[in-house]
Amino acid sequence: MQMPDGLPAKIDLSRPSAARVYDYFLGGAHNFEIDRQLAEQIAAMTPNLPATMRAGREFLRRAVRALLDAGVDQFLDIGSGIPTVGNVHEVAQAANPKARVVYVDIDPVAVAHSRDLLAGNDLTGVVHADLRDPDLILAEARRLELLDFDRPVGILLAGVVHFVPDADRPGEILATLRAATAPGSHLVVSHSTFEDQPQEMLDAQRLSARTATEITLRSRAEITGFFGDWTILEPGVVHMELWRPDSPSEVAADAQRFGAFGGVARNDRPAG
Repeated sequence: MQMPDGLPAKIDLSRPSAARVYDYFLGGAHNFEIDRQLAEQIAAMTPNLPATMRAGREFLRRAVRALLDAGVDQFLDIGSGIPTVGNVHEVAQAANPKARVVYVDIDPVAVAHSRDLLAGNDLTGVVHADLRDPDLILAEARRLELLDFDRPVGILLAGVVHFVPDADRPGEILATLRAATAPGSHLVVSHSTFEDQPQEMLDAQRLSARTATEITLRSRAEITGFFGDWTILEPGVVHMELWRPDSPSEVAADAQRFGAFGGVARNDRPAG
């Protein structure tokens, strides 16, 4: 199979990619027919899924703005996928032109497109790594010399931890990331859940088993545990639409329909 220009030659296009399916739902152009076929199957079962994906992106944007307001000017976005309109660096640098962002993703297509799209932006970098190897992520982020871990950093885990099965100990992974940060750092997590979900949504989530990254649905309590002993900011770990909406009119009566919780926590531990 001939590869599109600029993409690594060893990419397996016989299997859909979660990053590319996500890109498709967000209206991006960096996906292939195999991804679109799976996306349409999922969307047929859950017609509001594209809106769910957009709600997740809107949650991330609001969280990034909240971190900027708190003085955070550097971000480690793990599981970033393929940059689309309104991605983290655009949101951050619109408010603070000196904001720095390091994107991390496991998908070689996502990484290749990220490097191409971010060429010329010296305040951004891209790392090809797996969330399950946090030590490598931290080492590569330091190697880029964009982030100063002696200062507050925003660690962004939007829609990615649910791709880590319990057997890979996601709690320990997040503990490693939290331990690497300075006081004043923040952690942003959004995560799919089985709570308050209709059966058709759960069935659609199970289709993720056809990608290389199957989704593990978790409870609000399990998701809250990923923040460890950090201070969880108001309004807590809530359905994504309910996390600091820009206006009350943006919150639907059935905010739980998106099937994911979101939350933000701050490192208030003393230095040293």
